[in-house]
Amino acid sequence: MANRVGMVSLGCAKNTVNSEQMLWLLNEAGYEITGDLSEIDYLIINTCGFIESAKTEAINNILEFGKLKKEGRLKKIIVTGCLPERYKSEVLKEMPEVDALVGCGSFSEIVDVLKAVERGETPERYGDINAKVEETDRVITSGEGWAYIKIAEGCDNRCAYCVIPSIRGKFRSRPMENIVREAKELADMGVKELIVVAQDITRYGMDLYGERRLSALIRELAKIDGLRWIRLHYLYPELIDDELIDCIASESKVVKYLDIPIQHINSAILKRMNRRGSGDDIRALFKKLRERIPGLVLRTSIITGLPGEGEAEFDELCAFLREAKIERAGVFPFSPEEGTPAAEMEYPDKETAEHRAQLLVDLQSEIIDEFNASRLGKTIEVLCEGFDSFGECWYGRSAADSPDVDGKVFFTGKGAVPGEFISVHVTDVLDGDLTGEIADNT
Repeated sequence: MANRVGMVSLGCAKNTVNSEQMLWLLNEAGYEITGDLSEIDYLIINTCGFIESAKTEAINNILEFGKLKKEGRLKKIIVTGCLPERYKSEVLKEMPEVDALVGCGSFSEIVDVLKAVERGETPERYGDINAKVEETDRVITSGEGWAYIKIAEGCDNRCAYCVIPSIRGKFRSRPMENIVREAKELADMGVKELIVVAQDITRYGMDLYGERRLSALIRELAKIDGLRWIRLHYLYPELIDDELIDCIASESKVVKYLDIPIQHINSAILKRMNRRGSGDDIRALFKKLRERIPGLVLRTSIITGLPGEGEAEFDELCAFLREAKIERAGVFPFSPEEGTPAAEMEYPDKETAEHRAQLLVDLQSEIIDEFNASRLGKTIEVLCEGFDSFGECWYGRSAADSPDVDGKVFFTGKGAVPGEFISVHVTDVLDGDLTGEIADNT
């Protein structure tokens, strides 16, 4: 009987893709992959190590599964991804529960690592994080009808608070033909929503072709039969030009939902954090996007407590959010990470950063409530993801909702099929989610 392998995938969508690639390699090697973590021999924990909360989550998972290993219910634990890449052998020294480490440059070595663990070895693999992106098939683990597609790896932005370049390496684009080929394969598998991800998709192509080619890539993806939605994640504001805006506005398959991380609006803070452009540049960009892309839903990420943020700078941030009415926002207190320039600067204390983050969450809740109220009585297109037996209703997402970070649409009626689109008449809002019923004209 083949050894049974389970996977816990933590962190971002880009990490999910790496997890899916490792599962494919293990499956091809003859290992039995199972989602029932109570019935496994070997566990792989693919970690994030970006900020303190992510590191804590990873460590807690290692310790919890370490208890199962101690009880004899689990043979070995392999830790992969950002945490071992960032801290390397420190993980083994601090956590004897761990039997192997795989850094971000060695995901493709997972089979060899597992075989070494079976032999009783404690391998550590740290390949070149700046090497060309490896083209590896995947076991798709996302919900019905949708999947991520990663178009590049690494980052060249060097934001003062961020450790990503030291963990994931320099920015490397995948060749366009490889991305399009994978997208066609996903569409043939029944994927209808393709979520384009990278640390910064706006820089796609600069390293390979000497110019930005995101617009060209989008137009090629939009030609693929079967794809209905193309969702764009992580566009950096300074490189969103007229060509890209026209492409997004004109391609019907591109959902009018853009994830543009700005982190702050105060120009002095942005400059100190090595962000390109000013607060006024961001304001002008959002205004232009609203004007040229009707019905646009914006998502962003905000950091409170960055170096240089006093009451005046925080008030400016609050005023901007009230004015811009960004429909979706992730808010995070500043995490001073060792090895980054920002960690050496003077910044507000942790309690202040967390308090300000909560204030922004409350402010953002009012904006989301207002947005949801504007959708009452409308009929919207929803990608059905499944049936909630507890609530006795179907659930899915609209074009305004990205997986895991936004809300859902819960609805009743007949005719829904997981992985297919359905028209839903919105009747109410429940805890930030929309509720409704399948429209009569479906």
